[in-house]
Amino acid sequence: MKKNTTWILALLLLVVLVGGGTLYRKFAAGQSGSQLQAESKKAESSTESSAESRAAEGQDSITAKAGTEQTTAAAEESSEALSEAPDFTVQDADGTAHKLSEYKGKPVVLNFWASWCGPCRMEMPEFDEVYKARGEEVHFLMVNMTDGNRETVKTASEFVSKQGYSLPILYDTAQDAAQTYGVFSIPCTYFIDADGMLTAQARGAINKETLERGIDMIVKQ
Repeated sequence: MKKNTTWILALLLLVVLVGGGTLYRKFAAGQSGSQLQAESKKAESSTESSAESRAAEGQDSITAKAGTEQTTAAAEESSEALSEAPDFTVQDADGTAHKLSEYKGKPVVLNFWASWCGPCRMEMPEFDEVYKARGEEVHFLMVNMTDGNRETVKTASEFVSKQGYSLPILYDTAQDAAQTYGVFSIPCTYFIDADGMLTAQARGAINKETLERGIDMIVKQ
C-alpha cells in the first residue's frame, strides 16, 4: 500500500512538473511575442516618423525653392499664345490719372507691391538697380496696392523717399489694376511687350537675374 502511494505521488509530481513547464513555455512565448510586437510597432513608428520628418524637410526645401523655381519658369513661358494686357487706371502722387495703354509702344515691367510687404521690400533694391540701368528701354510701372487702410499714398511715398528709390511709383487707390489682374498676393510682376501683349509673369519676389530674363523676353534684340 505504501509502495503504491509512493508511485501515485511520483506520478502526480511528474504531471505538475510537465504542466508547469508547458505553462511556462506558453507564458514565455506570449511575453516574447508581445515584446517583439511592441518593438516592431516602435520601429515602424520610428521609421514612419523618420520618413515623415524627411518628407517634411523635403517639403520645406521644395517650398523654400518654389518661389524661385516658379517665377523662373513663369518668366520662361512661351510667347506663342500671348494675350493683350488688360488696361487699367491708376494715379501718381499728384493725383494725375494714368492708363496702362498710355505706355504702349515700349515694353513694360508691371509690378504690384506694398510698403508693408516683406518680399516686396526685399526685391525692390534690385528693381531700382535694373531700372537705373535699363529704364530707357523699358517702362517700369511700380503699382502700389493703395487700399487707404493698410497702405496709403503717404505711407508708400514716404517709404520710397526714405529708401532713396528712383522707380516710377503709381498708386492703385481704386483697386482698378489689382482687380483687373486678379492680384491677391504680392509681389507680382508682369512683363508686357511693346505691342501691349502679356509675355510672362512672376508671382512672388524675384531676383535681378529673373527680372533681367523677363525684360529680355519683351525687348526686341
